[in-house]
Amino acid sequence: MSTLGRARYAAYVPLSPQHAASALGWRGVVVPDVGVLGYRVSAVVRIHEEVDRWRRSNGWPPQPDPSWFRTWFNPGPLDRTPLPAVELLGILVTESEPDRALTACGTLISLAPCAVVLPEPALADPWPLSELDYYGVGVVGGTDETGGTVVVPPEDRSGEFGPSLYGRWLQEVLYDRVVKGMHVWQSS
Repeated sequence: MSTLGRARYAAYVPLSPQHAASALGWRGVVVPDVGVLGYRVSAVVRIHEEVDRWRRSNGWPPQPDPSWFRTWFNPGPLDRTPLPAVELLGILVTESEPDRALTACGTLISLAPCAVVLPEPALADPWPLSELDYYGVGVVGGTDETGGTVVVPPEDRSGEFGPSLYGRWLQEVLYDRVVKGMHVWQSS
């Protein structure tokens, strides 16, 4: 893309993760700026209130340290693995260009539905959008002033990949961020 094209996209204030999640109907807690598989993303989670209360009252704080998860590979009592206190509803990736969106969301769709947040001028070319649609990656455009518009709805392809230890660890990282107050509550 030319320098002029990049400047055109840069002039737009991007849609916030909260507004993008709301447009997608992902009702939960938005946890911004999370490092996932080499990308900085926003995750939307639902808190399992009963599990959260039980874990807090029984001394099971979030376990975001990846070394703690290595113990799950060793045979041991079942009580070593706490129930997840959050459910990952979706992942939001903010990009300036649609051709980079598939790269960013390609691996992330194995964890949860993934949507890319693009500036409105990037939505003019239908080709990259149809490729994102083919792979199940959602597209949301707009600004906080105009509101978010779902251009391509995301698909939940995580079932095709099955659960993973990485995904379970990510739940603990997100739970830790929620407990520490490092999140933004999504508006309805």
